[in-house]
Amino acid sequence: MHLAQRLAAIVLTLGLSAGLVGCGFHLKGTEPTAMPLAYQKLSLVLPANAEELQSQLSIYLTAAGIQLTNSPDAYVLRVVEYTPRRQLLNGKLTEVLLRLTVTIQIEDHQGNPVTEPRTLTASRSYQYDVETVNTDNQEEGYLQRLLIDDIAQQISRQISSNRLPRIQNVS
Repeated sequence: MHLAQRLAAIVLTLGLSAGLVGCGFHLKGTEPTAMPLAYQKLSLVLPANAEELQSQLSIYLTAAGIQLTNSPDAYVLRVVEYTPRRQLLNGKLTEVLLRLTVTIQIEDHQGNPVTEPRTLTASRSYQYDVETVNTDNQEEGYLQRLLIDDIAQQISRQISSNRLPRIQNVS
């Protein structure tokens, strides 16, 4: 009986594996060249209040195999809009809602848009009791960094997977 159970486990494992392969499932590779990049070289142009986003973008885009350069033949990743928001909701507990909205587009070296603008949003919230807690600034700073990191990862994934819609030339 022991051999029959082993054989059944092997057949079940092979059957499930074949089913996953048959439906198109595959593990995502970690190699930067797993998918050809449409934008091998990029230059970053961000508003003055987005230094932390620029730092995180540099890390994630470089890890994705994109060369960041200021050469004249590089595409330009422009952050068109960078809007952090803080909303305070008072009640029995005070709730703080943090939201970061970033709109990006890629331009050629002459400043002509290559992709449609894409707006990305991240939000976080936290609650505290004003009478007992006075460390909300530390938590808010931490959550702001998480928002920026989340947006940088979203931008990097959009670019490295070539999911930004290109502008259709209308003649």
